[in-house]
Amino acid sequence: MSDEKKADSPLSRERFESLWTGVADQRHDPVAGLFGSDSISWRINRESALFLAAGRAALLQLAHPWVAAALDQRSNLRNDPLARFHHTFRVIFTMVFGTGAQALAVSQFLYTLHTRIEGHLPETVAAYPCGSPYYANEINALCWVYATLVESAVLAYESVLAPLTSAEKETYYAESKTLAALFGIPADALPADWSTFEAYNRAMWSSDALGINSLSREMAHRILHGRGSWVSVPGWYRALTTVWLPERFRAEFALPCRDRERASANRALRWLPRFYAGIPACIRFVGPYQEACARLSGRPPGSLARISNRFWMGQPYMMPGTDQWHRKTL
Repeated sequence: MSDEKKADSPLSRERFESLWTGVADQRHDPVAGLFGSDSISWRINRESALFLAAGRAALLQLAHPWVAAALDQRSNLRNDPLARFHHTFRVIFTMVFGTGAQALAVSQFLYTLHTRIEGHLPETVAAYPCGSPYYANEINALCWVYATLVESAVLAYESVLAPLTSAEKETYYAESKTLAALFGIPADALPADWSTFEAYNRAMWSSDALGINSLSREMAHRILHGRGSWVSVPGWYRALTTVWLPERFRAEFALPCRDRERASANRALRWLPRFYAGIPACIRFVGPYQEACARLSGRPPGSLARISNRFWMGQPYMMPGTDQWHRKTL
């Protein structure tokens, strides 16, 4: 991978279109989508347990100064953090569980949205000087956001279910490269395999490509306390998020990780698998997965699937009309 500190220019539309065409040319069932019911991507992403690591992924993204500045300057995260949550899962779940046409449409939507997200850093953070430009469509920044989602999904999955084998992780990572292409990330910008991907994450955690300032710290605490929304984040969830972060970021985000927090996280990790095992499938599996299964059976999604979709994506179905997608904000 290229050096994260040396920012490239934004991904050109021509290069993006070549990625989009490459995905479109892959052999896939147009109804099942780009992955399909037998894929490990469906198996992992159908689990509502992914929510357990959503806070961790969000904070790791905020550790990138570009992401923090963009969310502060170009989004409504402060006033409506649920909108950011819904936007993220609306995009990811449509890419994973939508039809081929839906996945490609949301990919184009995301690229177009990102072309409007650029600006300048308000202060020096880590390796990035004050006033230096940022671009949402820059490949290294996209790689980092993608990495936090893929790595955190595996962490959440294994916290309540049997650990994935090395072969399963390799398969999941290989499948995730299609997801990366939909984000606008070419294959040659990604680590080759799962073990290299893990090494990339560890290297990023200790590098000056990431760094926390007062802005990202304040935004992280808003997320972890549900400020700006009606959601009350339980203490055990904050503790689990903190414990799952690399030690460096616990300190830089000023998150307490004392014996009390560690004990709370450990208790959660003991009771969560037992609790999770007893959840019925209609609740345990996320609405977009249920919608996809209904689609494969030739029927509309049921009421529970639509309710679950509203929780995860803020709407009853994965893909509204194109005009509605373009009214969505970051």
